[in-house]
Amino acid sequence: METVVLNVNPPAKSRIALTVFFFISGFGYSSWASRIPTIQQQLHLNEAQLGAVLFAAPVGLLLTMPLTSYLLGRVNSRKILITGAAAFNLVLCFPGFATQTWQLAAALFCFGSTRNLMNLSANSQAVGVQQLYDKSIMTTFHGMWSLAGFAGAAFGYLMVTFNVAPGYHLLAVSLVLLLLSLYFYSNTLDQEPVQQGKKPIFSLPDKHLMKFAIICFCCMSCENTMYDWSVIYFQKAIHASNPVATSAFVIYMVMMTIGRFTGDKLVNKIGIKKLLNASGWLIFTGLFLAVLLPNPIPAAVGFAMVGLGVSCIVPLVFSLAGRSKTMSSGQALASISTVGYIGFLMVPPLVGFVAQALNLRWSFGIIALLGAVIILMVSKIREEE
Repeated sequence: METVVLNVNPPAKSRIALTVFFFISGFGYSSWASRIPTIQQQLHLNEAQLGAVLFAAPVGLLLTMPLTSYLLGRVNSRKILITGAAAFNLVLCFPGFATQTWQLAAALFCFGSTRNLMNLSANSQAVGVQQLYDKSIMTTFHGMWSLAGFAGAAFGYLMVTFNVAPGYHLLAVSLVLLLLSLYFYSNTLDQEPVQQGKKPIFSLPDKHLMKFAIICFCCMSCENTMYDWSVIYFQKAIHASNPVATSAFVIYMVMMTIGRFTGDKLVNKIGIKKLLNASGWLIFTGLFLAVLLPNPIPAAVGFAMVGLGVSCIVPLVFSLAGRSKTMSSGQALASISTVGYIGFLMVPPLVGFVAQALNLRWSFGIIALLGAVIILMVSKIREEE
């Protein structure tokens, strides 16, 4: 099922507006993340309790996926985008004012749900804006998300330094981001789905989309493993100091951001399939380098390679899957995102189980094999896709 672009704005205006929405998503998410330690202290939560509460956000995200898929198959994506953005920005301040654990869990459940509504509709819009251009522009949107993440974390650090309470910090951020959403909404893409018979509320990827879903699963598994375990890997497997371990994670994040801002140029030069194949090799080689040579310099180089490897895979797979002829672009993205987020949620805890039974080097070695799976799945993509 295709989507019909009815845009009356110049393509550049729609591109800028959508870039702002990706910035809103990244800045809002990192603003919340920057205050997690403070909120943990305020509610007197130990690590196990915090981990259980934080799980509410991805649960909310996954449970909302069918609803988002249903809406994207029937409603103009710009309406879903502004609804999701407004709800996300309003919910953003709630965790900072939570005084009990159940309140924080409820706020994070809503945070995950509204974030899913905004992010999937934004990616559906991104597929539509891409159709207005002859050259690739998809990875730049995700690059802006990463850049906004850095900006939100830096602003959060400033708020912590000046002892600004999380509630007031997040409230100020939510109000500014809400105003940005309302201001740029009119320039977003007018994108209506075309109905083709009666479709279920939600469906898993079909045979055509399954290879993209598996690629997303592998990439997002690697990405969240790096978020959760990269610093610990340097501390436990390489016996590095805390500053060195933190620097390794920063290197990974910087390279991922650089990869996203340069990805479109590479796509325009060598094509999507070759870049996806190279990305799989970077993940596979980078993780094995960190495993086989557990010293700070080669491991940091390996982490940099992984950052480059994961940077462009999801936006490029979204771009390919958004061309599906059996689903609207939004429904196609929802179906493969569901599989991807299962990996995002389930694989990092498995890393801990394997590390407990063997060690972290074994865990990262197994994760490296996901890069090989990406290479295999990319080989099944036809050039015309």
